Amino acid sequence: MKTINDFNFKDKKALVRVDFNVPLDDQFKVTDNTRIVAVKPTVEKILQDGGSVILMTHFGRPKGEVKDEFSLKHILADVSNVLGQQVKFIDESIGPKAEQAASDLKPGEILLLENLRFHSEEEKGDEGFAEQLSKLGDAYVNDAFGTAHRAHASTAVIANYFPSTKFFGLLMAKELKAIDRVLKNGERPVTAILGGSKVSTKITIIENMLPAIDNLIIGGGMAFTFIKALGGKIGNSLVEDDKLHLSLEILEKAKENHVKVYLPSDCIIAENFSNDAERKDVDIYAIPEGWMGLDAGPKSRDLFNDVLLNSRTILWNGPIGVFEMSNFAAGTIALGDSIAEATQLGAFSLVGGGDSVAFVKQFGYGDKVSYVSTGGGAMLESLEGLELPGVAAINK
Repeated sequence: MKTINDFNFKDKKALVRVDFNVPLDDQFKVTDNTRIVAVKPTVEKILQDGGSVILMTHFGRPKGEVKDEFSLKHILADVSNVLGQQVKFIDESIGPKAEQAASDLKPGEILLLENLRFHSEEEKGDEGFAEQLSKLGDAYVNDAFGTAHRAHASTAVIANYFPSTKFFGLLMAKELKAIDRVLKNGERPVTAILGGSKVSTKITIIENMLPAIDNLIIGGGMAFTFIKALGGKIGNSLVEDDKLHLSLEILEKAKENHVKVYLPSDCIIAENFSNDAERKDVDIYAIPEGWMGLDAGPKSRDLFNDVLLNSRTILWNGPIGVFEMSNFAAGTIALGDSIAEATQLGAFSLVGGGDSVAFVKQFGYGDKVSYVSTGGGAMLESLEGLELPGVAAINK
């Protein structure tokens, strides 16, 4: 893996693709700076070498139009604060003005370009746009794992203009190593936990992971499709009726790969999708009509805990209950506690995918697991075994 540690950036201008698509409140204040903090080690390494950094990122969905609400000027103060110095800003990303700003940049300085998506050519993967961006720097660094699954001009095409000076940033390298540690060289036993609402979104992931794992815990809404396929009564619980046969096929493939599958044995049910609804703990195969399963029950939590405490490598993608409602968060909290304890005992734990990452942040588990991925879609496509365009561009 070719990373920035393989190069000395002294007197070089590094074009660094980052993912600063951070959330803002209605006053244009950054509410979560995790993605900015994540690239600090990459920026620091380049500056310490005696180089300068030109940051480029997308922000929101302006769809090729210049819109003030999507200007990166709103996040400039936060970027400067996190990186520990005043970051220069240019309200262009290509053209003479941008080229002059890049040319004027001195070693140790940082320049932030305006939102790449103000140009429709960015998302189209336009060669001409990529070439214009390439004129700004001497080396290209991709540290934007969250967009590595997109074949955009700044995430993939631009690398063609830096045949010998293109590198993975330190964040990108950590992400790729974490995924490899699960799928390719994880210490056994390896346990994958897949939650969330739908089997259909996880099929390829499951099929790709089966040869690499020992245990598969299936929870959340997707579990009910498996339970119904196995003859259980699931009441009004979430189900994909067109995936019943596929669920049985997955269970059969798991058996062929000697993977033990763990489904919930009980669940917390409610009469309607509301935090204030009446709740009961019942056998997951016998949910009464008119009721729906919204969380894993105590027996399921104990079962999952036993599996996790005997695991050496853990991947968690998707919650096992509707944790957004406090009365149905206990199952996912218990799962988080089990993963945290397993990690403390020496297991490697990787959390990835939007909802599970949201849970980890909300409930303070970030420093209790080994690694929290910064890339939702990119993480999922990696788990599916796909080579991401942003990764392939550096590797070729």
